[in-house]
Amino acid sequence: MHIHAIPAFNDNYIWILQPKDSTQCVIVDPGDAQPVMKFLAEHQLTPAALLITHHHHDHTGGIQALTDRYAMPVYGPAEEDISGVTDKLRGGDSLPLTVLNLTFNIIDCPGHTNGHIAFYSAPLLFCGDTLFSAGCGRMFEGTPEQFIKSLRRFKALPDETLVYCAHEYTAANLEFAKAVEPDNQAISSHQQWVAERRQANEITVPSTLRLERKINPFLRCHLFSVQQSAQRYAQTSLADEVEVFACIREWKDNF
Repeated sequence: MHIHAIPAFNDNYIWILQPKDSTQCVIVDPGDAQPVMKFLAEHQLTPAALLITHHHHDHTGGIQALTDRYAMPVYGPAEEDISGVTDKLRGGDSLPLTVLNLTFNIIDCPGHTNGHIAFYSAPLLFCGDTLFSAGCGRMFEGTPEQFIKSLRRFKALPDETLVYCAHEYTAANLEFAKAVEPDNQAISSHQQWVAERRQANEITVPSTLRLERKINPFLRCHLFSVQQSAQRYAQTSLADEVEVFACIREWKDNF
């Protein structure tokens, strides 16, 4: 399968999944219809379905224009009110897509928004704005308890999982990760790789869960190095992983 990243807005990626030797495709989080339609026309593709992770406009803004032009189902989170969604999904649901010859398992991952979902079919994880390379989404609606449970669901997936997040935030996230763990050599090494990719105008995702376990502070809240750094920032002791997560999320918001 070919997986194409369509840049949108300042730093979004809209993902297009195209089986080899097929003129059909599936689109994930089409925030803007214009670059999608341009890509479809250039490659003579017809979309067979839209997959939506959450309600923010930079993930949903292209639904209407695309469904006006192409008759297809739109799969999205049951717990969010999203115009144009035809099939509502919850964690634990299965979504067979014959056009791709695979089945997605739906993972509830509230935190960034209350009803956020992810689409997982090994090794592919389309996680919207819940998990980024070296970071996670802002906590707009959820609680720290919800968010860390969502990240634990991702951490339970295999190391080989490919993390297809929806934004090019890796360089900025690594700067923060370095502030949290200044002695983490994996972060330093990845910073160099990311800098080279961005200089060449190349994207830095998908990442892998194997890498994220080494560089992402929000997946490392159980570790002493992250706990110690969070406590220094908070200038108080933190009781558990949830408090550490809440602290570094607030730190990142103001970084």
